[in-house]
Amino acid sequence: MTVSRAPARDQGATAQVHPTHDHSGAAHGHGEAALGAALALCRTEGIALTPGRRRILEILAREGRPLGAYDLIDRVAALTGKRPAPISIYRALDFLLENSLVHRLASRNAYLACGHGHARQAPIAFLICEACGEVVEADSGALRGSIAALTAEAHFSPRAQVMEVTGLCRACGGT
Repeated sequence: MTVSRAPARDQGATAQVHPTHDHSGAAHGHGEAALGAALALCRTEGIALTPGRRRILEILAREGRPLGAYDLIDRVAALTGKRPAPISIYRALDFLLENSLVHRLASRNAYLACGHGHARQAPIAFLICEACGEVVEADSGALRGSIAALTAEAHFSPRAQVMEVTGLCRACGGT
């Protein structure tokens, strides 16, 4: 499996998609772009990354696909020779989530590096292929407008706006 995050592509007038897995075989771009964007966001917003937090971010960026906490424990152990306690991984992930450096896919109980630098409260839709595991991060002006209207009407202040849509990607038989 090769992983890549392609630059935003315009899908019609309203959607931008950011694949995290690329069937074409292009590999390396996601990790570099995601990590670079995350580190730039840290500098801009004065976010301090401890070595442990940075390591988790680097692993997620390099993988370019969702990983669970125990996958992260295994990767940290392979890199450092020490197996971290689950609580230390979850604390690092919580910090990275709070600072919009990673996303959590609730349906997969997994985490994904975000290299897009979008606003913390921007609505994001993850399109998840049930066959190959490809995850596409998509946003849309129409989605933003609809959610803004919905929350305003309900007098609700959203903290996070994440939607997960499962199905089949184009390579696996989707249209």
